[in-house]
Amino acid sequence: MKVLIVEDEKTLAYEMADFLKKAFYICDLAHTYQEGAEKIALNQYDFILIDLGLPDGDGLDILRKAKKHNEEAAYIILTARGNLDDRIIGLDLGADDYLSKPFYLLELQSRMQAIARRKFKLQDELIRLGDFSIDLPKRLVLFDSNPIDLSRKEFDLLSYLLLNKNRVLTRMQLSEHIWGSYAIDDNDSNYIDAHIKNIRKKLGLWASTEWLETVRGVGYRIRG
Repeated sequence: MKVLIVEDEKTLAYEMADFLKKAFYICDLAHTYQEGAEKIALNQYDFILIDLGLPDGDGLDILRKAKKHNEEAAYIILTARGNLDDRIIGLDLGADDYLSKPFYLLELQSRMQAIARRKFKLQDELIRLGDFSIDLPKRLVLFDSNPIDLSRKEFDLLSYLLLNKNRVLTRMQLSEHIWGSYAIDDNDSNYIDAHIKNIRKKLGLWASTEWLETVRGVGYRIRG
């Protein structure tokens, strides 16, 4: 998943990014209101983490703008302010949660996972997919009790399609959310097709993968 961190404390921003990258997130950084607004206008994110106390603007204004350009993103407010009104305004504007500084990075990750479970309506950590089971926190694909060896990007691609089950995702969307950059054209998106082919091949040794559909001229979908 792709994350934007809008935080002017650079040490904290880099610590957050390093931590989340180890948890397999793709991270962009913005240290000012202007940088944050520009990235939000140009990119789509799964999570946007916004510090309220930016040097050149108010994080609440970024949240207002972000909701127009990134409607499907989840938002967490980061604040050192003790003002309850700011938190209430942020939640009223559509923020999913807030964290008071200082906070533990493990708590941030836990909040993000909780938001993802609500957003994608996940009841259990182990998700059934055809004859397979997907353990998202442990990053495992299982057939019965047998683990299937997928590469990091293969698992990321499969899990992102699974989280958006029954929704057609374009190659451009998959490229941005899994690789952090756009697939410009069909030639540039061949790596996505190659990863899908590898997923089908590896899982197909165990059972049918007919639930993983190619939508010709558009992208891919997991049907279920």
